[in-house]
Amino acid sequence: MAAMHEITTKLAPGGRVVIPAKFRRTLNLSPGDEVVLRLQDDQVRLYSRSQARKRAQDRVCKLVPPGVSLVEELLRDRRLETSRD
Repeated sequence: MAAMHEITTKLAPGGRVVIPAKFRRTLNLSPGDEVVLRLQDDQVRLYSRSQARKRAQDRVCKLVPPGVSLVEELLRDRRLETSRD
């Protein structure tokens, strides 16, 4: 597990929180980037969009048996639907 980094900051008007430069570099974030905030166990967790996408992909991959292609499954289902029409 990566080392825990912690800072203390103040909540600005409008509920704004500044993400320190070191954190932004680590997360590969730039001004204007979208981030995902998750409220979990009374904590706010922040993820970059790419991190959130990677987490979702990892979860799906754990559910798909080895050797199964979701793309092939989808194409097969679409072909079957088309043949019924």
